[in-house]
Amino acid sequence: MKKLLVPALSVMAVTVMSCGGGATKEAKDSTVVTDTLATSPVAAADTTVITSLSDADKAAGWELLFNGTSKDGWRGFKGKSTDTWVAENGILHCLGSTTDKSDKRGDLMTDKEYENFELSADWKLAAQGNSGILYMVTEEFDAPYLSGPEYQIIDDNNFPEKLEDWQKSGANYAMNPPLVMAANPIGQWNNTRIVVNKGHVEHWLNGQKTAEYDLWTDDWKKHKAEGKWKDAKGYGMAKKGHITLQDHGSEIWFKNMKIKKM
Repeated sequence: MKKLLVPALSVMAVTVMSCGGGATKEAKDSTVVTDTLATSPVAAADTTVITSLSDADKAAGWELLFNGTSKDGWRGFKGKSTDTWVAENGILHCLGSTTDKSDKRGDLMTDKEYENFELSADWKLAAQGNSGILYMVTEEFDAPYLSGPEYQIIDDNNFPEKLEDWQKSGANYAMNPPLVMAANPIGQWNNTRIVVNKGHVEHWLNGQKTAEYDLWTDDWKKHKAEGKWKDAKGYGMAKKGHITLQDHGSEIWFKNMKIKKM
Protein backbone atom coordinates (compact mmCIF):
# COMPACT_ATOMS: atom_id res chain seq x y z
CA MET A 1 0.00 0.00 0.00
CA LYS A 2 1.12 3.55 -0.57
CA LYS A 3 2.03 5.90 2.25
CA LEU A 4 -0.93 7.85 3.60
CA LEU A 5 -1.44 10.34 6.39
CA VAL A 6 -3.49 8.77 9.13
CA PRO A 7 -5.52 11.11 11.40
CA ALA A 8 -6.13 10.20 15.02
CA LEU A 9 -7.37 6.67 15.49
CA SER A 10 -7.00 6.85 19.23
CA VAL A 11 -3.28 7.13 18.43
CA MET A 12 -1.06 9.97 17.22
CA ALA A 13 -1.42 10.87 13.50
CA VAL A 14 1.54 9.73 11.44
CA THR A 15 2.47 8.93 7.88
CA VAL A 16 3.06 5.22 7.46
CA MET A 17 3.25 2.37 5.01
CA SER A 18 0.45 -0.04 5.78
CA CYS A 19 1.65 -3.42 4.61
CA GLY A 20 4.98 -3.50 2.88
CA GLY A 21 8.51 -4.72 3.10
CA GLY A 22 9.98 -8.12 2.51
CA ALA A 23 12.13 -10.28 4.69
CA THR A 24 15.89 -10.07 4.88
CA LYS A 25 18.17 -12.86 5.99
CA GLU A 26 20.17 -10.56 8.25
CA ALA A 27 17.21 -9.65 10.50
CA LYS A 28 17.10 -10.92 14.06
CA ASP A 29 14.24 -13.02 15.34
CA SER A 30 11.55 -11.20 17.32
CA THR A 31 12.41 -12.60 20.71
CA VAL A 32 12.21 -9.40 22.74
CA VAL A 33 9.03 -7.35 23.14
CA THR A 34 9.80 -3.66 22.72
CA ASP A 35 6.33 -2.20 22.23
CA THR A 36 4.30 -0.21 24.72
CA LEU A 37 1.26 -2.49 24.71
CA ALA A 38 0.54 -4.95 27.46
CA THR A 39 2.12 -8.33 26.84
CA SER A 40 0.74 -11.69 27.91
CA PRO A 41 2.23 -15.19 27.84
CA VAL A 42 1.66 -16.89 24.50
CA ALA A 43 1.36 -20.53 23.54
CA ALA A 44 2.92 -21.99 20.41
CA ALA A 45 0.48 -23.28 17.83
CA ASP A 46 0.42 -26.98 17.11
CA THR A 47 3.05 -27.82 14.48
CA THR A 48 0.93 -30.69 13.12
CA VAL A 49 -0.10 -30.38 9.48
CA ILE A 50 -3.77 -31.18 8.91
CA THR A 51 -4.93 -32.11 5.41
CA SER A 52 -8.25 -33.66 6.35
CA LEU A 53 -10.89 -32.92 8.97
CA SER A 54 -11.73 -35.09 11.93
CA ASP A 55 -15.23 -36.49 12.29
CA ALA A 56 -15.78 -34.07 15.16
CA ASP A 57 -14.81 -31.09 13.00
CA LYS A 58 -17.09 -32.26 10.21
CA ALA A 59 -19.96 -32.69 12.63
CA ALA A 60 -19.35 -29.16 13.92
CA GLY A 61 -19.61 -27.75 10.41
CA TRP A 62 -15.96 -27.04 9.64
CA GLU A 63 -14.63 -27.19 6.08
CA LEU A 64 -11.03 -27.02 4.90
CA LEU A 65 -9.95 -23.84 3.15
CA PHE A 66 -6.68 -25.43 1.99
CA ASN A 67 -6.38 -29.11 1.08
CA GLY A 68 -2.63 -29.25 1.72
CA THR A 69 -1.66 -30.27 -1.80
CA SER A 70 -2.95 -27.65 -4.26
CA LYS A 71 -4.47 -24.19 -4.59
CA ASP A 72 -7.87 -25.62 -5.48
CA GLY A 73 -10.54 -23.32 -4.10
CA TRP A 74 -8.30 -20.28 -4.41
CA ARG A 75 -7.53 -17.80 -7.19
CA GLY A 76 -5.73 -14.53 -7.66
CA PHE A 77 -7.51 -11.30 -6.81
CA LYS A 78 -8.87 -9.90 -10.08
CA GLY A 79 -7.14 -12.68 -11.99
CA LYS A 80 -3.60 -11.82 -10.93
CA SER A 81 -0.92 -14.48 -11.00
CA THR A 82 -0.63 -16.80 -8.04
CA ASP A 83 2.83 -18.10 -8.97
CA THR A 84 4.30 -16.73 -5.74
CA TRP A 85 2.03 -19.08 -3.77
CA VAL A 86 3.18 -22.70 -3.57
CA ALA A 87 1.40 -25.66 -1.98
CA GLU A 88 3.95 -28.03 -0.48
CA ASN A 89 3.88 -30.66 2.27
CA GLY A 90 0.55 -29.49 3.64
CA ILE A 91 1.67 -25.87 3.77
CA LEU A 92 0.68 -22.88 1.64
CA HIS A 93 3.89 -20.92 1.16
CA CYS A 94 4.16 -17.37 -0.14
CA LEU A 95 7.63 -16.95 -1.62
CA GLY A 96 9.23 -13.78 -0.34
CA SER A 97 11.29 -11.24 -2.25
CA THR A 98 12.80 -7.91 -1.25
CA THR A 99 12.96 -6.70 -4.84
CA ASP A 100 10.17 -8.29 -6.88
CA LYS A 101 7.11 -6.04 -6.62
CA SER A 102 5.92 -6.80 -10.14
CA ASP A 103 2.56 -7.90 -11.42
CA LYS A 104 3.75 -11.48 -10.89
CA ARG A 105 2.85 -11.02 -7.22
CA GLY A 106 -0.75 -11.16 -6.17
CA ASP A 107 -3.05 -11.67 -3.21
CA LEU A 108 -4.65 -15.11 -2.98
CA MET A 109 -8.43 -15.18 -2.62
CA THR A 110 -10.99 -17.91 -1.94
CA ASP A 111 -13.37 -18.81 -4.72
CA LYS A 112 -16.23 -18.79 -2.22
CA GLU A 113 -17.70 -15.85 -0.34
CA TYR A 114 -18.49 -15.92 3.36
CA GLU A 115 -20.82 -13.84 5.49
CA ASN A 116 -21.02 -15.08 9.09
CA PHE A 117 -18.16 -17.43 9.91
CA GLU A 118 -15.36 -18.56 12.18
CA LEU A 119 -11.96 -18.99 10.54
CA SER A 120 -8.94 -20.73 12.00
CA ALA A 121 -5.45 -20.76 10.46
CA ASP A 122 -1.88 -21.35 11.55
CA TRP A 123 0.84 -19.10 10.15
CA LYS A 124 4.58 -18.48 10.41
CA LEU A 125 6.23 -15.27 9.20
CA ALA A 126 9.75 -14.50 8.02
CA ALA A 127 11.87 -11.92 9.85
CA GLN A 128 10.89 -8.31 9.08
CA GLY A 129 7.86 -9.69 7.27
CA ASN A 130 4.43 -8.19 6.76
CA SER A 131 1.21 -9.83 5.60
CA GLY A 132 -2.40 -10.15 6.59
CA ILE A 133 -5.67 -12.02 6.32
CA LEU A 134 -8.48 -9.97 4.84
CA TYR A 135 -12.15 -10.91 4.97
CA MET A 136 -15.39 -9.85 3.29
CA VAL A 137 -13.31 -8.79 0.29
CA THR A 138 -15.00 -7.84 -2.98
CA GLU A 139 -13.46 -7.23 -6.40
CA GLU A 140 -15.23 -3.93 -6.88
CA PHE A 141 -12.10 -1.92 -6.10
CA ASP A 142 -8.44 -2.00 -7.12
CA ALA A 143 -7.09 -3.78 -4.04
CA PRO A 144 -8.53 -6.15 -1.42
CA TYR A 145 -7.84 -3.73 1.46
CA LEU A 146 -10.18 -1.16 -0.10
CA SER A 147 -13.12 -3.39 0.78
CA GLY A 148 -12.09 -6.00 3.34
CA PRO A 149 -10.94 -5.39 6.92
CA GLU A 150 -7.50 -6.83 7.61
CA TYR A 151 -6.23 -9.06 10.39
CA GLN A 152 -2.70 -7.72 10.59
CA ILE A 153 0.34 -10.04 10.59
CA ILE A 154 3.75 -8.42 10.98
CA ASP A 155 7.15 -8.76 12.66
CA ASP A 156 6.22 -6.48 15.56
CA ASN A 157 9.74 -6.09 16.92
CA ASN A 158 12.04 -5.97 13.91
CA PHE A 159 10.00 -4.45 11.09
CA PRO A 160 12.29 -1.89 9.38
CA GLU A 161 9.86 1.00 9.92
CA LYS A 162 8.38 2.37 13.14
CA LEU A 163 5.02 0.76 13.83
CA GLU A 164 2.01 2.35 15.46
CA ASP A 165 -0.01 0.11 17.77
CA TRP A 166 -2.79 -0.35 15.20
CA GLN A 167 -0.25 -1.83 12.77
CA LYS A 168 0.73 -4.70 15.05
CA SER A 169 -0.13 -8.38 14.87
CA GLY A 170 -3.73 -9.20 15.66
CA ALA A 171 -4.97 -5.67 15.04
CA ASN A 172 -7.89 -4.72 12.85
CA TYR A 173 -5.46 -2.85 10.64
CA ALA A 174 -5.70 0.96 10.83
CA MET A 175 -8.83 0.75 12.99
CA ASN A 176 -8.37 -1.23 16.22
CA PRO A 177 -4.98 -1.73 17.91
CA PRO A 178 -4.44 -5.16 19.48
CA LEU A 179 -5.77 -5.48 23.01
CA VAL A 180 -2.71 -7.54 23.90
CA MET A 181 0.52 -8.54 22.18
CA ALA A 182 0.18 -12.28 21.63
CA ALA A 183 2.38 -13.26 18.67
CA ASN A 184 5.02 -15.93 19.12
CA PRO A 185 8.65 -15.15 18.22
CA ILE A 186 9.50 -15.03 14.53
CA GLY A 187 10.12 -18.53 13.19
CA GLN A 188 7.42 -20.10 15.38
CA TRP A 189 3.89 -21.01 14.38
CA ASN A 190 0.91 -18.93 15.48
CA ASN A 191 -2.81 -19.63 15.46
CA THR A 192 -5.30 -17.03 14.26
CA ARG A 193 -9.05 -17.07 14.70
CA ILE A 194 -11.39 -14.58 13.07
CA VAL A 195 -15.06 -14.57 14.02
CA VAL A 196 -17.63 -12.55 12.08
CA ASN A 197 -21.23 -12.84 13.22
CA LYS A 198 -23.87 -10.36 12.05
CA GLY A 199 -21.41 -7.48 12.07
CA HIS A 200 -19.72 -8.40 15.35
CA VAL A 201 -16.05 -9.20 14.74
CA GLU A 202 -13.40 -10.76 16.96
CA HIS A 203 -9.70 -11.32 16.28
CA TRP A 204 -7.87 -13.99 18.28
CA LEU A 205 -4.16 -14.79 18.32
CA ASN A 206 -2.77 -17.84 20.12
CA GLY A 207 -5.88 -18.11 22.24
CA GLN A 208 -6.03 -14.45 23.24
CA LYS A 209 -8.53 -11.90 21.99
CA THR A 210 -6.66 -9.10 20.25
CA ALA A 211 -9.51 -7.07 18.73
CA GLU A 212 -13.27 -6.78 18.99
CA TYR A 213 -15.54 -4.38 17.14
CA ASP A 214 -18.94 -3.97 15.51
CA LEU A 215 -19.28 -3.09 11.85
CA TRP A 216 -21.64 -0.39 10.59
CA THR A 217 -22.44 1.16 13.96
CA ASP A 218 -22.31 4.93 14.42
CA ASP A 219 -19.07 4.54 16.38
CA TRP A 220 -17.51 2.42 13.62
CA LYS A 221 -18.58 4.91 10.93
CA LYS A 222 -17.10 7.78 12.94
CA HIS A 223 -13.86 5.86 13.41
CA LYS A 224 -13.66 5.13 9.70
CA ALA A 225 -14.39 8.76 8.77
CA GLU A 226 -11.57 10.02 10.99
CA GLY A 227 -8.91 7.58 9.84
CA LYS A 228 -7.10 6.05 6.93
CA TRP A 229 -10.22 4.72 5.27
CA LYS A 230 -12.11 8.02 5.15
CA ASP A 231 -11.83 8.16 1.34
CA ALA A 232 -12.29 4.41 0.81
CA LYS A 233 -16.05 4.34 0.36
CA GLY A 234 -16.21 0.55 0.09
CA TYR A 235 -14.05 -0.28 3.09
CA GLY A 236 -15.91 -2.61 5.46
CA MET A 237 -19.23 -2.08 3.72
CA ALA A 238 -19.77 -5.54 2.19
CA LYS A 239 -22.03 -7.89 4.12
CA LYS A 240 -20.15 -10.88 2.69
CA GLY A 241 -17.04 -11.51 0.64
CA HIS A 242 -13.89 -13.53 0.02
CA ILE A 243 -11.11 -14.52 2.40
CA THR A 244 -7.83 -13.12 1.08
CA LEU A 245 -4.20 -13.81 1.98
CA GLN A 246 -1.94 -10.86 1.36
CA ASP A 247 1.18 -11.10 -0.76
CA HIS A 248 3.27 -8.04 -0.05
CA GLY A 249 6.65 -9.47 -0.89
CA SER A 250 7.21 -11.12 2.50
CA GLU A 251 7.69 -14.82 3.01
CA ILE A 252 4.88 -16.40 5.01
CA TRP A 253 3.55 -19.91 5.54
CA PHE A 254 -0.07 -20.94 6.23
CA LYS A 255 -1.46 -24.32 7.25
CA ASN A 256 -4.44 -25.96 8.95
CA MET A 257 -6.82 -23.45 7.41
CA LYS A 258 -10.48 -24.17 8.04
CA ILE A 259 -13.74 -22.23 8.21
CA LYS A 260 -17.16 -22.75 9.72
CA LYS A 261 -20.26 -20.88 8.64
CA MET A 262 -22.36 -19.44 11.42
